[in-house]
Amino acid sequence: MDKADVVIVGTGHGAAQAAIALRQQGHDRTIIMVGRDSEPPYERPPLSKEYLAGEKPFERIMIRPAQFWADKNVELRLGHAVTEIDPAAHEIGLSDGSRIGYRKLVWAGGGDPRRLSCAGATLKGVHAVRDKRDVDAIMAQLDGGAKRFVVIGGGYIGLEAAAVLRKLDCEVTLLEALPRVLARVAGEELSRFIEGEHRAHGVDLRLGAMVEAIEGEDGNVTGVRIGGGETIPCDAVIVGIGIVPAVGPLIAAGAAGSNGVDVDMYCRTTLDDVFAIGDCAAHANPFADQAVIRLESVQNANDMATTVARAIMGDKQPYHALPWFWSNQYDLKLQTAGLSIDYDQTIVRGDLAERKFSVVYLREGRPIAFDCVNNTRDYVQGRKLIESDVREVDLNLLADSEVQLKELL
Repeated sequence: MDKADVVIVGTGHGAAQAAIALRQQGHDRTIIMVGRDSEPPYERPPLSKEYLAGEKPFERIMIRPAQFWADKNVELRLGHAVTEIDPAAHEIGLSDGSRIGYRKLVWAGGGDPRRLSCAGATLKGVHAVRDKRDVDAIMAQLDGGAKRFVVIGGGYIGLEAAAVLRKLDCEVTLLEALPRVLARVAGEELSRFIEGEHRAHGVDLRLGAMVEAIEGEDGNVTGVRIGGGETIPCDAVIVGIGIVPAVGPLIAAGAAGSNGVDVDMYCRTTLDDVFAIGDCAAHANPFADQAVIRLESVQNANDMATTVARAIMGDKQPYHALPWFWSNQYDLKLQTAGLSIDYDQTIVRGDLAERKFSVVYLREGRPIAFDCVNNTRDYVQGRKLIESDVREVDLNLLADSEVQLKELL
């Protein structure tokens, strides 16, 4: 049986950063990275943007060149799923029947795309957007002449995919079950603006649209039937309705967790010598009033990875990082700082019609998050305003886009 000082499960941003941070901090023992993906670590966000659009080849979205991992003496075990964890023996079992022993285990398994449960969900031409293989399958259909797409889900993945498909001159119908897009992560001002942008670019955007079935012929998708009986003809379907945290072996081994796996301030699970980071790690977040949440972002994965590397190297520092996110749609650059959880007021800085503005989210008079559209200055200064923990600001000054946010510090 192989053994390693540190075994990292996953090959995404968090896994890659954990290995990189360990080497940067002087770790000179063995590291094995195990991943279901057949490719070396690569960036996920471009999959629904530049990679799908054909603007970036795969080599340009790799986190590091393939040779980097060999140079850093990080062994990659690709194409293998972890099926079992034995925390007492400090071993993991892989899908090929092999086992690896560890001193420390870092779980960066991310999540699996949430699947449709309706009839026809497994027809050929129904796609997720989670890894390179998913997007390669969509691109193959595009190359084969697919022009009519139905996108299910009005979150960032669905909206970004819709924007790219319109850029490629495809017919796009976007179905969102809730009354507005981005309903779980943004206020109504931003939602309505984004909806208007997509409609202006030719997307047939349907709100409150419930999918009843995916229809097909000879095993291939031909349409999506929605509530009311209408069937929308299509060549392909893209499903972007969230993820299911990939933590099965951890929970089966006795780790605590209901929505993902629970971790403490050092990203430790309740299993000895087992850490978890990234999308699957439920933690008490200081920027959400210590609510236990999961964050699906590159920032969270990278910062948690650094926290774990420090802890393994004996330099324990609690995870404390302001969450941030971004999304590119058409010529819009949306940058988000902070978490708008439980906000009780919003203020818009700027004019939505000019397509350069910010939405400020407040709780009891305190700025807790910013959504900035084509407004990098507000994003940068807004981050500092949140981090400074200003408890109360002059709302008139905050609403004045001519007033720089740094003046409110």
